[in-house]
Amino acid sequence: MSFVPVTTQPQEIEAKSFEIIKEELGEHPFTDEQFPVVQRVIHASADFELGRSVVFSPDAVQAGIQAIRAGRAVIADVQMIESGISKPRLNKYGCSVHCFISDPDVMEEAKKLNTTRAIVATRKAAQLCEGGIFAIGNAPTALLELIRLVESGEAKPGLIIGVPVGFVSAAESKELLAKLKGVPFITNVGRKGGSPVAVSIVNALSLLADKE
Repeated sequence: MSFVPVTTQPQEIEAKSFEIIKEELGEHPFTDEQFPVVQRVIHASADFELGRSVVFSPDAVQAGIQAIRAGRAVIADVQMIESGISKPRLNKYGCSVHCFISDPDVMEEAKKLNTTRAIVATRKAAQLCEGGIFAIGNAPTALLELIRLVESGEAKPGLIIGVPVGFVSAAESKELLAKLKGVPFITNVGRKGGSPVAVSIVNALSLLADKE
């Protein structure tokens, strides 16, 4: 083997990665509060275009920190996000992580209504997790339903992380989220996104909560 890695120490690898990200990203519009979140998004995706496309409502980072420190629930649209979130930091504040998409009642109701499990799971989460952080990285239908529930007064999330990936309704759902009034949000522009991106944002917020 001719290639020799710079380091095999995990902390050094991460630190070096963040140095590269900061250098290659160059000038950017993000605040000092927002940049650690963007940095984690790029670290998770190796995609600078995606990182530059991240959009924050003015109070989004503080809303996420406050929700975590208040012990609010984190709701994932798919199990990949639930699995990827670093739970020890959240548990420290009494936060729980939930994903309802495979619950038997959700599957039964979705079949009955001939709709997606993501929509039904979002309705269930809205009833049980007021003030929680919704992390949506896979299903545009979940984000669209959450926006509808917010606008109708049926959901009161503390923060919406809406970064679904895909070709059908993904970009459009994020455009609608960016126009939503009264609820803090973190999203991005375009088709890119995904579960690893949603996970990276939640983990970035929990790290920031731990530092304050």
